[in-house]
Amino acid sequence: MIMSQENTIDYFLKTSWQAVANKYNVIASQFGFTQAAGYILINIHKEGTSVSQIANSTGVKATSLSRVLNNLESLGFIYREVNTADKRSVKVYLTELGREKRKVAKDVVREFNEHLEAQLTERERKQFIKLLQKVNEVAANYVPTINVEVEESL
Repeated sequence: MIMSQENTIDYFLKTSWQAVANKYNVIASQFGFTQAAGYILINIHKEGTSVSQIANSTGVKATSLSRVLNNLESLGFIYREVNTADKRSVKVYLTELGREKRKVAKDVVREFNEHLEAQLTERERKQFIKLLQKVNEVAANYVPTINVEVEESL
């Protein structure tokens, strides 16, 4: 089979996720935040959440996370406190406004997922999830076999 971008699995994964992320961003912007910010708000718990826990649960890189947290703080959605047990750790808490925005983000995710699921039969949904889990596992276990030789430039 001739390999072109349009017939690779990763192309369809990327374009599908891009369509979902773009739709979330359009919806989130109507409420004054972004898809990434909404996802972070959803992952901040009542008792506060450490920055490292947020990074782990969202997969957001440290520099991006710092920028989003600074933005959320400037919007009045969150506040940060140094962890009294471990001065190196900072916990993030939702403000009252942040709790309202978190509820909006959860409602948007719930409604959008209900919309997506309504377009699939139960069998299609189960197959789709099973295939995505398999792709995730296969990708995580992939070890490249291509050896790249570096040529010395003169």
